[in-house]
Amino acid sequence: MYKTLVCWAAAFLLLLSSCDPGRVYEQNIDLPENNWAIDNAPVFEFEVKDTTQKHNVFVNLRYNLEYDFYNLYLQHELIGPDGKQLSKKLHEILLMDAKTGKPLGKGSSDTFDLQQVILSDITFPKAGTYKLKVTQYMRRDPLPHIQAVGIRVATK
Repeated sequence: MYKTLVCWAAAFLLLLSSCDPGRVYEQNIDLPENNWAIDNAPVFEFEVKDTTQKHNVFVNLRYNLEYDFYNLYLQHELIGPDGKQLSKKLHEILLMDAKTGKPLGKGSSDTFDLQQVILSDITFPKAGTYKLKVTQYMRRDPLPHIQAVGIRVATK
């Protein structure tokens, strides 16, 4: 009886932790050899159905503590279902505290995951498939010790 109760409780907690009602889309891409080349600009495609709902768009980064800088510059380009560019912007993402050098995000050992808002409180003008292109904008090519990049689109 006790084992059954524990199994059901564990299954229930697992089910609760996997639910994310705000998430519209999330995908992460592992970068080859933990290097982000400038010409490796992932394009993420996601479907928007509700044009009245406000959204936040996040960039997901996985990095190693051997990364040489405290920040990372990246550029996003958002393309609508009609193929027109809706926004393009350069972002500075802080990976480490500039004064203390403490890594930002969640992690253990030498690998950390960071999620940062790049588009806040936006509504998408049309229903359909949107494309978001993310390009690293640092002066080093390839940029070592960036292990993965991704995006997350969530309702506000």
